[in-house]
Amino acid sequence: VHSSLLCVLVCVCVCVSLSARQECRSHTQSASKWPSYFGQLGQFILSSWVWLAWVGDGAGVLLVLTTFQVPMFMVQVGQSNLYRSEDYGKTFQDVTHLINHTFVQTEFGIAISPDHSGKVILTCDLSEIGGFRLFRSQDFGVSFVPTDLPFEPLIQMLYNPGDCNVLMTLSVMLDLWLSEDFGATWRKIHDSVCLVRWGPKNSIYFTSNSNGSCNDKGVLELWRTRDYGRSFQTIATRVFSFVLGGRFVFASIMTGMGTERMIHVSVDGGDIWNMAQLPTVNHEQFYSILAANQDMVFMHVDDPGDSGVGTIYVSDNRGTVFSKSLERHLYTTTGSDSDFTTISSLRGVYMTSVLTQEGTVKTVITFDQGATWQTLRRPQNSHCDSETMTNRPYRCSLHIHASYSTSMKMNVPMLPLSQASAVGLILAHGSAGDAESVLSPDVYVSDDGGYSWLLTLRGPHQYAVLDSGALLVAVEHTTSPVNQIKFSTDEGRCWHVYNFTNNPLHFSGMDSEPGSRSLNVSLWGYRNDFSKWVVTTIDFRKLLNRDCGEEDYVQWLAHSVDPSNPNDGCVLGYKERFLRLRKDSVCWNGRDYSATRQLSPCPCTLDDYHCDFGYYRPENSSECVEQEEMKGRPLEFCLNGTTEELQTSGYRKIPGDQCEGGFQPERKEIDLKKMCTSNTLHPKSLTENSSPHTAVIVMVVMAILLMSAVAGVWLVKKYVCGGRFLVHRYSVMREHVEANGIQGVDDVDTHYMETGKTQYLDDSDQDLLE
Repeated sequence: VHSSLLCVLVCVCVCVSLSARQECRSHTQSASKWPSYFGQLGQFILSSWVWLAWVGDGAGVLLVLTTFQVPMFMVQVGQSNLYRSEDYGKTFQDVTHLINHTFVQTEFGIAISPDHSGKVILTCDLSEIGGFRLFRSQDFGVSFVPTDLPFEPLIQMLYNPGDCNVLMTLSVMLDLWLSEDFGATWRKIHDSVCLVRWGPKNSIYFTSNSNGSCNDKGVLELWRTRDYGRSFQTIATRVFSFVLGGRFVFASIMTGMGTERMIHVSVDGGDIWNMAQLPTVNHEQFYSILAANQDMVFMHVDDPGDSGVGTIYVSDNRGTVFSKSLERHLYTTTGSDSDFTTISSLRGVYMTSVLTQEGTVKTVITFDQGATWQTLRRPQNSHCDSETMTNRPYRCSLHIHASYSTSMKMNVPMLPLSQASAVGLILAHGSAGDAESVLSPDVYVSDDGGYSWLLTLRGPHQYAVLDSGALLVAVEHTTSPVNQIKFSTDEGRCWHVYNFTNNPLHFSGMDSEPGSRSLNVSLWGYRNDFSKWVVTTIDFRKLLNRDCGEEDYVQWLAHSVDPSNPNDGCVLGYKERFLRLRKDSVCWNGRDYSATRQLSPCPCTLDDYHCDFGYYRPENSSECVEQEEMKGRPLEFCLNGTTEELQTSGYRKIPGDQCEGGFQPERKEIDLKKMCTSNTLHPKSLTENSSPHTAVIVMVVMAILLMSAVAGVWLVKKYVCGGRFLVHRYSVMREHVEANGIQGVDDVDTHYMETGKTQYLDDSDQDLLE
């Protein structure tokens, strides 16, 4: 939270105790009935940054960091304060002395380990004496150990997901530094690094340029190390951008023909690459990875010209063969905003927006991983006038407001929200009618993964899911002071109101422990006198004071739309039944709750197939037809260095689909026994224990040996290169075949961070993530 106000941060903690059962009517409780706890959290400041960070999972530890800076004689003078709570934010203790009142960098804040082990890192600026210092904690912030850094960091400390004792970061000089002892000691492992990412199994991927510039995109090299920088491999050259997604590595590679580039993909970490069967793009276009998992990828490919739209393609399980999934996908070129949303509360569900031929924005949804898309149903309790329904019925469908709406400065305080622990639940801002015509959208709820929707709250709100969906909370988003929080125990059908304070505040936001399993929520804001930040933590455990029993749950069939149909609920090859909480049960799921599910396979139908390479589904059709530009042309693609010809009836099974028997279309990939090559990648290996500097020496030595004698050549090939030279072959076919896209490939048009010394490309590849 940032404010340019003169303010003080104050913590106000309120415990709620409400009756276990409520009628669906207006219900208000006074804050005066409940105890409040006050603690000073800050001081008068000119500009303020506030971080709230949960440490661990279920530990109840909450850290609050406040920092401020004052410009003075061409330098920034700053101060930080650190506060800690062990009871989910009900009470706080000032622990600033643990970091010796050192100024914590505003760009980095608090870095929490992803393994819930209690590791915390604060990156501090020692302006008064020069240099930078880490304060490291391995006990949930109870104590901190100071460590001076031998460099000035450019980005936050990056934890290795597989071992959170291993950290890496970049310096402002674009050097890559690594620590294997939780930041106690550091060593530089590479220089001239533009973008770096952790990969699987302790691997590190990064782009580099020998001339030290990260602005010359298209001439970068993609490097990989699997032993923490003791040896390296250059796995791709002429790189514009790269991204890691699921089990795939994607690289956007210049083709050598002007400004065009193509996507290459690897499923083995970069040892072997294949060209993705996607259209090439030029400097005015981009690729973007929208979603990736272990099975497949969604890829957006920008249309030529400044159209603001493109085409979504979906991949096979190798990430190589793509099929057209959705045309006219809205994706702005100026702000890089897309409404593409993964619904984590139900498998196979994604939402996004398209630009219609009439120039309006429309939300569409897929329940089968992009095989088919459809508009959202209009909620029965939403209004749409009869004239519009008769003359322009498409404008009466529900439109969900996401990133595009926020870029248009609409009053949308939160993006769509879904949680894996709350099966089927989605909360989102929306409107029934033109997407652009509503400046103040309402809140809608779906309890079945997006098939049906309910208008649940009028006007914009901030909202959260608690206790795995047993409780929903919301606070009105308004410029006026507020003192009420709304809550629902029946998935948004009925809402009750609780007055959490008698002194209204200007509400800024709320937060709860990650995972949506907690019953505590913290509200943030400031008073009318603009002098105080206020934190109010509300504990709903007094409301849901009964543990749920077997009688509180009911069986629910996911993806059910027609119970009379024997195939009802068959999506991606199987039916999925859950035990879900009854809507009239007011009880506590608990932190260990997980929805019980039963799976049963289904026979294969057309719905279990994507359209194959060279085919597409016309709108409102379930059958795949051949693309006009591909008729009469062989469907050839390159796979592992050889040309393959695809013989297909137009269908390929959706990756991850588990259907059995039923519809089994013919599909064959025939090896044409022809090598396919490309000069877009030139991988090369460096010897063990080599570094960027010693690599040059190795090359000189090799050149001398090669000129000395044939025996020298033989020795170099045998003992340095392992007896062979690494060669990867790719298809020469470069047809503009419509394929698929995934957010993060070309979506790398650089968001630069000003450092005063250099510029760092801090994105995941503007070609892959535009």
